Amino acid sequence: MATALPVADAAQVRRYARTLARRHPGALAGALALHASAAAAGLAGPRLLGDLVEGVSQGDRSTPVDMIVLAIAGFVVAQSVLLRLAHVASARLGERVLAALREEFVDRILSLPLATVERAGTGDLLTRTSRDVAALSRTVRLAVPETLIAVVTAGFVLGALLLVGPLLVLPCLVAVPVLVVGTRWYLRRATAGYLRENAAYSDITDGISEAVEGSRTTEALRQQARRRARTDTDIRRSYVAERYTLWLRTIFFPVTEIGYLVPVVATLVVGGWFYLEGWVTLGQVTAAILYTQQLIDPVDRLLAWLDELQVGGASLARLLGVAAPDGPTGDEPAASRATSGGTGTSPAGAYPVGPSLSGGSAAEPSPVGASSAGGAVGRPGDGRLAVRDVTFAYRQGRDVLHGVTLVPEPGEKLAMVGPSGAGKSTLGRLLAGVHAPGTGSVTVDGRPLTGMPLAELRRHVALVTQEHHVFIGTLRENVAMVRPTATDADVRAALAAVDALDWADALPEGLATPVGAGGHPLTAAQAQQLALARLVLADPHTLVLDEATSLIDPRAARHLERSLAAVLEGRTVIAIAHRLFSAHDADRVAVVEDGRITELGSHADLLARGGSYADLWRSWHGSRP
Repeated sequence: MATALPVADAAQVRRYARTLARRHPGALAGALALHASAAAAGLAGPRLLGDLVEGVSQGDRSTPVDMIVLAIAGFVVAQSVLLRLAHVASARLGERVLAALREEFVDRILSLPLATVERAGTGDLLTRTSRDVAALSRTVRLAVPETLIAVVTAGFVLGALLLVGPLLVLPCLVAVPVLVVGTRWYLRRATAGYLRENAAYSDITDGISEAVEGSRTTEALRQQARRRARTDTDIRRSYVAERYTLWLRTIFFPVTEIGYLVPVVATLVVGGWFYLEGWVTLGQVTAAILYTQQLIDPVDRLLAWLDELQVGGASLARLLGVAAPDGPTGDEPAASRATSGGTGTSPAGAYPVGPSLSGGSAAEPSPVGASSAGGAVGRPGDGRLAVRDVTFAYRQGRDVLHGVTLVPEPGEKLAMVGPSGAGKSTLGRLLAGVHAPGTGSVTVDGRPLTGMPLAELRRHVALVTQEHHVFIGTLRENVAMVRPTATDADVRAALAAVDALDWADALPEGLATPVGAGGHPLTAAQAQQLALARLVLADPHTLVLDEATSLIDPRAARHLERSLAAVLEGRTVIAIAHRLFSAHDADRVAVVEDGRITELGSHADLLARGGSYADLWRSWHGSRP
């Protein structure tokens, strides 16, 4: 069962919202000023109309009716122009804020540790990147500006009502208890309800994506009924969550309708009584009724968009929560978070870094095949990786690794072998900084990998698995993404190092051939070679290869590994070997059994001992084609 990513709390959401407001003080002040001016222009009409009624009722023939009508028309036109300018200013501000939110969310997603992504599953991430971003987009573009407009307009209308006659404000107070109680009741329940609704959508997305990805397996094992049952359960849970939020709205909206219609009736009745008592004039009553009616629109908008603000707040909490596994959320800029700590991976099968992935100002990786001279980070021979007395568990109390100690020599090729499920891949991920040890330490040059800035970590060590991804773009862009300044010669050299240059040159447009979704299709083996070419171009000093050539034909894989070994000479290479010819070519071999290293030595030494490795070698060698 996937573990959902965290959700930011209300304090973090409010703090982040304040930070967004502080980032654009001028634009925000300008938009508010325009809305205030539009609201002020709209207040002139009722007051002028009240004066006109008062003059007519008193039989004052000198009342300039035509001038008052022209003045009202002028204020209406001015309000229309100001509203237009105010909406444009609000839209521009909203787009700027939304762009920043999206960029920061992408930074948060890309900085997530691979282990966190694996625990969360794809459904939660997909829902946050699609539905939650869309909901937040609507909130930023529409709900926030409309709410600000409503608040400003309501404030000006109330101020105008006070100027007309303080007594005439009293009927409006009848609605205050109804609106306050109803709104507080709704707010206490709405955020949690919308969070449950979004989480239910995540489960649906996760189930559907899993069903699509595993459709062949489902069909082969005749598990269609189970998949349908899972989908039905997810939809039922989503239905219950949506029904709850709908129930909240069916209570809240009727209450608010009563809350802002009652003042109009109360003003008409009470104002008439005040007029009969001689406390106010007929013109004041007329203006007060018009202002009270004018107050309906901003209050209606405020309460209507309040629901949308709850949806947007829940989505923002889920988006901010993406950063929670690695550190702070709230008002810390994404740029500083990217270099402040935590580990992460690129989604490319190979997990190297370069300026294009880290976002930092790291030194350019050395060219393919560079020597160890110079001593800069990212050059071969730098950095000593060490695992000391490490334990690790995916579930508390169930250790997968037990007191493992392993210290590869700089520039050494170390192979890890052992039966399936022994802990080889887990140990490889600890070596690459993907997982943090439960106890013990994993260090490079004495510094713990855990907490090391991502950009620096990936200059030290890179992980390549059998998983890989081909991005939409040209073949050159796919290889050079780890080093955008690489020349065509560098890209070709990297492809040649992984025996991919022949098929790359045979593509319709060579390096300029579009690949990825909708582009020229690549086989699984070619995609894996592409991931390895990225690794060669990134040029970290330590590599962890986990079944990195598993999708390639065994004979071609052996040739590829020998080619890679020549190019990566001088770098530390830790190969998790399932084909034992990789162990045969290694400087040392570590045998992993039941989460422990039971044997460590050269191929010849381990064969001479006649232990587990010797048994594995005889079994594999005897069955080789």
